[in-house]
Amino acid sequence: METIENKAAAAAAEKETKAAVKLNASVAPEDFDWDAFEGGDIYGADKSEISAAYDNTLSKIVESEVVEGEVTSVNKREVVVTIGGKSEGVIPVSEFRYNPELKVGDKVEVYVESAEDKKGQLVLSHRKARALKSWDRVNEAFEKDEIVKGFVKTRTKGGMIVDIFGIEAFLPGSQIDIKPIRDYDQFVNQTIDFKIVKINQDFRNVVVSHKALLEAEQEQKRAELIGKLEKGQVLEGVVKNITNYGVFVDLGGVDGLIHITDLSWGRINHPEEVVSLDQKLKVVVLDFNEQQKRIALGLKQLTPHPWDNLDPNLKVGDKVKGKVILIADYGAFIEIEPGVEGLVHVSEMSWSPRLHSAQDFLKVGDEVEAQVLSIDRDARKISLGLKQLTQNPWENIRSKYPVGSQHKATVRNITNFGVFAELEDGVEGLVHISDLSWNKIKHPSELVSAGDVIDVQILDFDEPNHKLSLGHKQLTPNPWDEIEAKYPVGATVEGTIASITDKGANITLEGDAEGFAFTRELVKEDGKQAVAGETLQFRVVELRRSIRRILLSHLRTYAEVKEKAAAAEVENTKKAVKKVNANVEKTTLGDIDALAALKEKFAKGE
Repeated sequence: METIENKAAAAAAEKETKAAVKLNASVAPEDFDWDAFEGGDIYGADKSEISAAYDNTLSKIVESEVVEGEVTSVNKREVVVTIGGKSEGVIPVSEFRYNPELKVGDKVEVYVESAEDKKGQLVLSHRKARALKSWDRVNEAFEKDEIVKGFVKTRTKGGMIVDIFGIEAFLPGSQIDIKPIRDYDQFVNQTIDFKIVKINQDFRNVVVSHKALLEAEQEQKRAELIGKLEKGQVLEGVVKNITNYGVFVDLGGVDGLIHITDLSWGRINHPEEVVSLDQKLKVVVLDFNEQQKRIALGLKQLTPHPWDNLDPNLKVGDKVKGKVILIADYGAFIEIEPGVEGLVHVSEMSWSPRLHSAQDFLKVGDEVEAQVLSIDRDARKISLGLKQLTQNPWENIRSKYPVGSQHKATVRNITNFGVFAELEDGVEGLVHISDLSWNKIKHPSELVSAGDVIDVQILDFDEPNHKLSLGHKQLTPNPWDEIEAKYPVGATVEGTIASITDKGANITLEGDAEGFAFTRELVKEDGKQAVAGETLQFRVVELRRSIRRILLSHLRTYAEVKEKAAAAEVENTKKAVKKVNANVEKTTLGDIDALAALKEKFAKGE
């Protein structure tokens, strides 16, 4: 410090001498009044006051303190800063790289490291000055929501490292810009404005955002733009982002959305088929919401609707060609002209009454010919048909498949109530489960499988609904004709009890025929109940043809014999009683006659 003060004093003395010389410039050296000069009269004031004034122009240089200095020189390697007007220090320009706009005359804070180095020069540091006050400045900027400048030092995982007041802050990748950033390196070594969004006082972590500033600016622009928007207004923008559902267009700091349905009159699978990133577009404002700050845009609305160019002479019955552009379960959409689509419902693809899926007939990209079934120009809808271009197999169906005729059919579908069999393409019929077999079955799959070819007989027609009733069992002999002949009512047959149920038992007869006996009919002669596995004699009680059932009874095989014997015994008893009664009656009458004759003799006195 003493060295600095001595230097300052010497400089003041030198300046004072020069001033004195200047004042006495018109006086010859030998005539110069040195006594007046030493007394201070030459300045018109006391010399001590002038010395004090000079002393006040010199600042006190204190080591290890932060002072304000002024930039006096800037070059590629160093910055010269003067403090107190008389003392200068040199600082490496790298300490100011966060501020590329630094220029001569700027005020900067510096830290006095040493009053002089080995060369007698003042040693200053701008970096240390910033570090000493940086945390206070960061907190102050955060509290006041200030915008601060930061120098992007390097990339790091998930973002960038930014120098803010000498403190390393973290800039998340998501906070760099509003739009997605593909290249982070473009921001390295750049000085950018930031907003401090988060501070961790314990760990002294700072998080900054550039996106927050852009959003605030964009919000202001959005409000201004929306305030001037009108529906139908045409604007110019740049494609900013492309998603599956639409395109975001930058209208000059404000984004609007073109939904995928408003990109083209034709059907598209992805917006990239129409636009590309950074492409300039003219769009029309379809709608906007001032509260939600949303702008709906349209692109296709700037071109005429394809229906306006559709052939005005196109009518029902005309044939058209087109390309399959979309397939749904219920049908296929055919583009007959760019932007003009027609629907072929699945029921119009085939004459078959069985419900199909559109994928069974067509695939995307197929070129097809169809017939116009209906056209609604107001609603811009066309219904098309494919089957109408082929012969209807149901025309003259009765002559081709008369009732009672026999044919071969392919089983296409099996249900609980029967099977659907196809006679030819577009002609199907139902074989009801009751017409599949003469025997009772629980499910058609017991007899047939999908794809089987079976013999069928035409039973009936339902032409309006394109339905046929078919029979399969009708082509085979009815086994019940043989059963009725083999097991007449009243006949006694031998059978084995196959199973016992709640109501009775199932009985297997000769030739795999089956019968049924109720529980009361299973009582044996000894009074016990018959059990499964027993082979017994059974009486055929009833044949129920409608339900294919033979009713049997074991009880009646022995009960009727006993009943006949008892009846015979009763009859014999009746006959014996009658005979006895006859004999008694005859004897009694004879006795009466004898008595009458005897009485008559007595009367005559004989």
